[in-house]
Amino acid sequence: MPTFQYEAMDHTGKEVKDTIDAATQEEAQQLIRQKGFFVTKISERAAKKGGKKGATATRRPTGGRRKKKSFTIGKVSAKQLTTFTRQLSTLQDAGLPILRSLKILEGQAKPGVLKNSLADVIEDIESGATLSEAMAKHPKCFDRLYCNMVKAGEAGGALEAILQRLADFKEKSQSLKRRIKSAMVYPVVVIFVAVLIVGFIMYWIVPQFEAIFIDFGVDLPQMTQFLIKASHVVVEYWYLAPLIPAIWWVFVKLLYRSKTGAYIGDRIQLLIPVMGTILEKSIVSRTMRTLGTLVTSGVPILESLNIVRDTAGNAVFERAFNRIYDSIREGETIAQPLREARIVDDIVVNMIDVGEETGELDVMLMKIADNYDEEVEAAVESLVSLLEPIMIVTLGGIIGFIVIALFMPLIKLISELSG
Repeated sequence: MPTFQYEAMDHTGKEVKDTIDAATQEEAQQLIRQKGFFVTKISERAAKKGGKKGATATRRPTGGRRKKKSFTIGKVSAKQLTTFTRQLSTLQDAGLPILRSLKILEGQAKPGVLKNSLADVIEDIESGATLSEAMAKHPKCFDRLYCNMVKAGEAGGALEAILQRLADFKEKSQSLKRRIKSAMVYPVVVIFVAVLIVGFIMYWIVPQFEAIFIDFGVDLPQMTQFLIKASHVVVEYWYLAPLIPAIWWVFVKLLYRSKTGAYIGDRIQLLIPVMGTILEKSIVSRTMRTLGTLVTSGVPILESLNIVRDTAGNAVFERAFNRIYDSIREGETIAQPLREARIVDDIVVNMIDVGEETGELDVMLMKIADNYDEEVEAAVESLVSLLEPIMIVTLGGIIGFIVIALFMPLIKLISELSG
């Protein structure tokens, strides 16, 4: 009976190499599956005499699985990664081997960064790498937070639970961003359309009225003179409309190249009325949820703080987490340096302090994150409610001013002609 040499993966993703006796290769694969293994490579062992040819004929080529990759630019979208994480979590919860789960998801993924990365991850796992090691090679798809949580899951033998937790974390973060964006769509669209309409009036309509006034030699009131001067500015310097935002964008990019400039810029953002409050609360929510998720998943606290600091997205909070990191390294607590930084409310510091004392820091961090999610949503709704009347009054005032400024000379002209 022929002997087959095979490589397979067990339910934890660990590679297994062994031999098995079977009449055919199909029977050998069936027997291996009955052991609970997923076959990744199988070949008939060469006979001592003249068997090398047969072995070569049945061996799968090493690079046979490699597929042609599509050309891609940029990173994977947050929505796509969130969907992938939930699907991977579901497949793992169903008991499928990690390699088979990845192959299923890679097969159904659309051409892009994620599909290319999954193909490489599968090949690395087949070569003996762990899932976290393979994912770490693709930072455009899987950041440090993602890889460290997967690594903690592998070390603790709870990859399924970690993936579920990671999927929940991604979905909540994505949900908060989606709510903020959807709430801001209406005011942004209204302001943009209003600017276009006012710009059209100033560029095309006002100059035509000015020509009429000049032809008839009408004495113009101050309001009309101011409107015409403003129209001249719009006509002569219209190119500044797209140029000023571009210059501002370049200035901000240059400012954020230095640590001091980034700190100043981020501090100014936090001081902006209403918008600064929303930004601050959203950062607190994101960082607390990230830290809580990492601590719950078993990632060491110092590594967790490093990841949270790098994903904070604000230099003011990064400095605060640097102080917290130094405090923990010296054997102290998180609460004290967080209190000194004054970037969060006292209730947050007190909850973290209680969490450290009771050993339920992860639970407290999640409660803080949930509470701040609600506060961010309420603050955004309040901002939108406040913007609506402000926009109506402002636009009404601008249009009213233009109408009055244009019709006052017309009324005077009509009166003179009729007299």
